[in-house]
Amino acid sequence: MDKNVLTTKPILDRMRLDGRVALVTGGGQGIGRAFAHALGEAGAAVAIVDVAADRAETVVGELHAKGIDSLALTCDVTKVAPVHDMVAAVLARWGSLTIAVNNAGIGRWADAETLTEEHWDAVMNLNLKGVFLCAQAVAAPMLEAGYGKIINTASMSAHIVNRPQHQVPYNTSKAGVLHLTRSLAAEWAPRGIRVNSISPGYMRTALLETLLETPESRHLGPQWIDMTPLGRLGEVTDLQGAVVYLAAEASDFMTGNDLVIDGGYGLW
Repeated sequence: MDKNVLTTKPILDRMRLDGRVALVTGGGQGIGRAFAHALGEAGAAVAIVDVAADRAETVVGELHAKGIDSLALTCDVTKVAPVHDMVAAVLARWGSLTIAVNNAGIGRWADAETLTEEHWDAVMNLNLKGVFLCAQAVAAPMLEAGYGKIINTASMSAHIVNRPQHQVPYNTSKAGVLHLTRSLAAEWAPRGIRVNSISPGYMRTALLETLLETPESRHLGPQWIDMTPLGRLGEVTDLQGAVVYLAAEASDFMTGNDLVIDGGYGLW
């Protein structure tokens, strides 16, 4: 190692995102909202993309209150035309796109033997096809610029089979996100794009809390916590450091990898 390499730029400066432009799908709530706040707080301008306009606008209001330049967009990420319009809107606003977080997704439970085709298609279309369509669209300006960061939201369910709920389509879709991430990383690395993923465990979001309040699912929270070595559900803030790291210069030598943030759940 060149002895001067450690004096070129301090590590905290290499974690800053000043002058960069980020896009977060599914950014109107939960994990996506936390990602958007983290990227904005680190210095990036942020486009909040959600299928619900009111959710996206709410998050933009939160970011504006922090002095973060942001834009609300609505998009169905399972369709090519809206996805390309989404990218065009970002470029029209800021002239570049440096960071894309493909986070929009859905989780549903069903027994495999009674699973409907509609259920399978809905999960696969959003969780896997949508991630690919967004990655393909955001890559165009990144490839032209010779640099970019794509971060896909996978899941610990890509690595393990959850218990006791049955969720074959979800697990399969998230495993697909992992290999999609690796495949795109290998293809685009020579042209300057880094592609990585984050795999959350059970995270305390409004949607999860609503689910765990139902009589049929109330027992799951304590069971999941008992199966997690760190002894709690994750908070969305537990994921923020990972997304900033993967978006920043500090991770420029990392591509095709997955950061599992599950409180140790997958260790058993």
